[in-house]
Amino acid sequence: MRAADNDTPTLPEDPAALRALLVETRVLVDTLTAERNTLSSRCGSVTAERDALVERNERLRHLLLKLQRRQFGRKSEQLTDEQLQFAFEEIEATLAENAAEAGKQSPATREQQKQRRRAGRGRLPAHLPEIEQVLAPEATTCPCCQGPLVEIGSDTARRLDVIPAQFRVLVTRRPKLACRACPGVVLQAPAPARLVEGGMPTEATVAHVLVSRYADHLPLYRQAQILARQGIEIGRAVLADWLGTAAREIAPVARRMHELLQTSPRLFADETTMPVLDPGRGQTKKGYAWAIARDDRPWGGTDPPAVVFHYAPGRGAKHPKALLADYQGILQCDGYAAYKTLAAAKEGITLAFCWSHVRRGFIELAKGNTAPIATETLQRIAALYAIEAEIRGKPPETRQAVRRAKTKPLVDALFAWFEDQLARLPGGSPTAKAIRYPLNHREGLIQFLDDGRIELDTNVVERAIRPVCLSRKNSLFASGDDGGTRWCAAASLVETCKLNGVDPQRYFTDLLTHLVNGWPNDRIDELMPWC
Repeated sequence: MRAADNDTPTLPEDPAALRALLVETRVLVDTLTAERNTLSSRCGSVTAERDALVERNERLRHLLLKLQRRQFGRKSEQLTDEQLQFAFEEIEATLAENAAEAGKQSPATREQQKQRRRAGRGRLPAHLPEIEQVLAPEATTCPCCQGPLVEIGSDTARRLDVIPAQFRVLVTRRPKLACRACPGVVLQAPAPARLVEGGMPTEATVAHVLVSRYADHLPLYRQAQILARQGIEIGRAVLADWLGTAAREIAPVARRMHELLQTSPRLFADETTMPVLDPGRGQTKKGYAWAIARDDRPWGGTDPPAVVFHYAPGRGAKHPKALLADYQGILQCDGYAAYKTLAAAKEGITLAFCWSHVRRGFIELAKGNTAPIATETLQRIAALYAIEAEIRGKPPETRQAVRRAKTKPLVDALFAWFEDQLARLPGGSPTAKAIRYPLNHREGLIQFLDDGRIELDTNVVERAIRPVCLSRKNSLFASGDDGGTRWCAAASLVETCKLNGVDPQRYFTDLLTHLVNGWPNDRIDELMPWC
């Protein structure tokens, strides 16, 4: 289901398009302000309402300036992606508020808004249950002849409704049956297995805590506050006990998924920081979440997409060696030295480097139109991505043929141009530094030309890492190395659920129920998220 109505477009990457969006937004705000002031003057409360609207629009302009700094300002002033999303949401809400005020005063404007919403609201999913409300006239007889009225049709409207999360008490009663004729004979059904022995939660409740923590990025103390609003007093320590118990159960599933991924012909790899508590020093230290991901959909592969996170206390070469100990195939990664060391020490691994990392080296230089070499580089790389868009989803053989015919001449010309430009530039210039990166990684960057299974970048694994970064920001740190391991195991299953379009809540409820009831270890493959 797509959004009901959204007058504000999504934020474009191109600076020129962003400038046009900002100008358009300001024109809309000024138009609504003028209409608002005109309507207010008719109602006799011009000053008060105008001041209120001016104050709101001033806030909007302030947020627009933040957006401008995010795209064009100095690096120290730039907004993070989360701050940018917040600012953009505020702009959309303020524009909607102004439009609502205008609609109240102008029937014509209100009718236009209503028609626009009807045209763009989309359809509600068919699987949602429907509750029908019939609004019949109070009178059932004709006001003229008093005869009975008959239904000749009806108008039907469907709206999205919500019932807040409801908690309930599941009562399990096990009757005891005895024989009157045979003393000592008492039969009773055995008690069902529980994930938390002696505790109150069902497996679905524990799954809810786990998903809220690792999929919705809600720390346990916030979950305790949400429960308290419904009169359920469960402390953070109790929730932590449930979480730790569940983590112990799901760990073998995450380990098995790691084993399955190492049998893939191609993997993506990346790593991100994960602050963890260092109890001995009473402060945090820097840990790392190493990620390997599989997504063969761009070339029509049949293996389901998946991502596995592995916690390590450092970023040295020994950690990717441990993570990919049994792997042989294509490894798509950035130019970090640890991956090069891995490939040099282990036969059977082919490194394919990321063109997105090449592009990033020139983006900052191209801002302000003061570096024509950087601008032309971005245009040349954009041409490579345009060809990739045409062959996405095609078989590897087709992709390889198109790349050899269309992409290879562009890549060869780009590297020749890089060498020519580097000879003309001062050795210590930022542009020269940006050019040296693709020249030093040329062998890995051109691997995609000879294999249709290789992607142009590592965006697959970088997208999978982003939720971990958001959860890291909300939770501040993991509770030590064991907390980092637990975090990575849960995140592996959560993010793999997302890649396969599976509801994490339903998956973890089903998974925990099977595990606690003695699911055989030789059938653990059937518990993978894609199953």
